[in-house]
Amino acid sequence: MKTKSNLNLNRQRVFPMSVCLLMSFTSLAIVTGWTAESPASAAGRSARVFDVRQFGAKGDGKTLDTAAIQKALDECGNAGGGIVRFAAGTYLSKPIFLHSQMTLQLDAGAVLQATDERADFVNPEKTNSFIAFVNGKNLHDVAIIGSGTIDGAGTRWWGPAEEARRKTPGYVLPRPTMIVLTNCKNVRVQDVTLQNSPTTHLAPTACEDVVISNVTVKAPSGAANTDGINPIGCKNVLITRCRIDTGDDNISIKSNRAIPGRAFASEDITVTDCVFLHGHGMSIGSATVGGVRNVTVRNCTFENTENGIRIKSQRGRGGTVENISVSDITMKNVDPAITLTCYYMNNSARDPVERSAPKNDPAQPINETTPIFRSIRISNLTATCQRSAGMIIGLPESAISDVVLENVHITAATTGLSVKNAKGIQFKNVTVANKEGPPFIVENAQVEGD
Repeated sequence: MKTKSNLNLNRQRVFPMSVCLLMSFTSLAIVTGWTAESPASAAGRSARVFDVRQFGAKGDGKTLDTAAIQKALDECGNAGGGIVRFAAGTYLSKPIFLHSQMTLQLDAGAVLQATDERADFVNPEKTNSFIAFVNGKNLHDVAIIGSGTIDGAGTRWWGPAEEARRKTPGYVLPRPTMIVLTNCKNVRVQDVTLQNSPTTHLAPTACEDVVISNVTVKAPSGAANTDGINPIGCKNVLITRCRIDTGDDNISIKSNRAIPGRAFASEDITVTDCVFLHGHGMSIGSATVGGVRNVTVRNCTFENTENGIRIKSQRGRGGTVENISVSDITMKNVDPAITLTCYYMNNSARDPVERSAPKNDPAQPINETTPIFRSIRISNLTATCQRSAGMIIGLPESAISDVVLENVHITAATTGLSVKNAKGIQFKNVTVANKEGPPFIVENAQVEGD
């Protein structure tokens, strides 16, 4: 790639955070005591164990155990915390509600199984909406751990959702989420398997100090909107050593709204040593209204995902996304490898031509929901792509800016890397080997490097 501008991008200024953030998360785990060997700190101090079978749960997969499970949870909360234990067995339940200073422990062979009855999840306070299967709000020191499984019984929900999406492209039929923890501090989810959620499996929302480690997330590749892990408006998050195989975003960092007291609703988030299988890859967005900054993605592998690294938004849902560092990434059979787009809804089509920005799109006035993407570094990435290599496409009124690709090598079955409505783009030791057209398609963009 020949130089087209002489923009000087100071990488030390743009990306001073990545190493510091990883150190801060390591310190967080040490300080809170949330290591692989110990339960949540508060529950560990309590030493009381509340076995759901002692409260009447049968665990036979047929008896509805909701009342017994909730009684154990409530008794644990009233006692000031402890461990709510599920021994091996299948515990059929309607939605349940956690408390502070509590560890939900699923032993090997234990399955917390959601019912699949719509009426069990209907939110009585809001029309056409649902409550989650596992709920927590305004809590502190809460953990979900163990070698067991939480199953969302999504099969009954997926068919109607797919039918609705085919009738109206982009439409998401309302369904329950598996786990929603809202406005919680000191959260840990470790070692468990989360599977078959009607929609998103795990959604920490407006939470702080979250560690998600060694978690497996599974849903069929064709199950609509079954995101794996979605931190929404969260601060200080570590997602590490997780294996995610789903029907939508493997991980998606979202920022639906501004959060009082924070300049950015979503910030200081690290994803490391994860495996992404079927799904839509590692995403930021599409909702970025509250802003996203200081995200590090490192040492992850992707195989057969519909996207690799994707930052997506659109007019009306955007905000500032900045200080993003992606490094040491291996991708196999993805489609495509890199997507930075401010035309997300235009880019939902699989045809690479349709994924580009619309022709003759005039600049529009900038407002608080205009997407702004800047200060992004992607390094040491190798990928093979089913179709195109990817895109970096901003808006006429909001160019994507200050992006560095270094040691990036992509082999694409069709088209190359499109760059449009962008400035301050630097390529350093970047190669794209593709079969159709030029390796780099540049339009209204300032690009330098090779």
